[in-house]
Amino acid sequence: MRVGVLILPDDRWAIAADRWRRAEALGFDHAWTFDHIAWGDLRDSPWFAAMPTLTAAATATSRLRIGTLVASPNFRHPVPLAREVITLDDISQGRLTVGVGAGSHGWDATMMGQTPWSVAERADRFVEFVELLDLLLRNLEVSYQGRYWNAHEARTHPGCFQSPRTPFAIAATGARSMRSAARHAATWVTNGDRSHQGPPMAAEPGAAVVARQMTSLEQACLAEGRDPASIDRLVLTGQRLDSGLASTAAFDEVKSAYREVGVTDLVIPWPRPADPYRGDESILERIVG
Repeated sequence: MRVGVLILPDDRWAIAADRWRRAEALGFDHAWTFDHIAWGDLRDSPWFAAMPTLTAAATATSRLRIGTLVASPNFRHPVPLAREVITLDDISQGRLTVGVGAGSHGWDATMMGQTPWSVAERADRFVEFVELLDLLLRNLEVSYQGRYWNAHEARTHPGCFQSPRTPFAIAATGARSMRSAARHAATWVTNGDRSHQGPPMAAEPGAAVVARQMTSLEQACLAEGRDPASIDRLVLTGQRLDSGLASTAAFDEVKSAYREVGVTDLVIPWPRPADPYRGDESILERIVG
């Protein structure tokens, strides 16, 4: 099982740079950041944009894979996003993974003045969003007429550094997004049961939830004519799922539980001095490797 870390973009680069370098030095396989205009209780706290942060991270590291968890249609359009992906894939020399998801009814959904979308419209928009982004990253010239997203003679020269394009990590829980993941993703992403409220779930219940979700993923893959074994499965802990960062023993238990149900990648939050993700970052020295 590969282990990654989520690093919030909530500190100036003079401080944040050390976290990304340490993530590589500690042996993490990949590192991610959130792509939001504002997020949760940190809405009125320092917050920096994902793509510039990842660009800086790419130049500060040499081995670590980097990515968004996740970019969404809430404030992204596939055409300019594709240009940013191509640029970042080049700067990182092929170490980028594009994490995408449908988004939710948070600050990102309203800060640009739009009326919040229904669940059905959000799902429809997301399927189109992924389809168009895939086309843009595979082809140098694209015209596309969708219900929600359009492209007119969009150019994406010189194309992605990776071939046939930068890989997608798609967050999916519903039937339509699962089909989109089965069709387009190298990696499926979950952070647990989206209906769950309150403290993170314990390792075993969390693993059971993820196992049920993976059954739906496998069914979606079969419906798309894809071998379910060909898609990686990434679990992001810390919000709805226990990160196991209370101790090395707790982490080993969490890691084992997810490995046993078939998870290939486990991502934990970089501990912060205050909520969210309050914890002692020295634990990272003891759990990776």
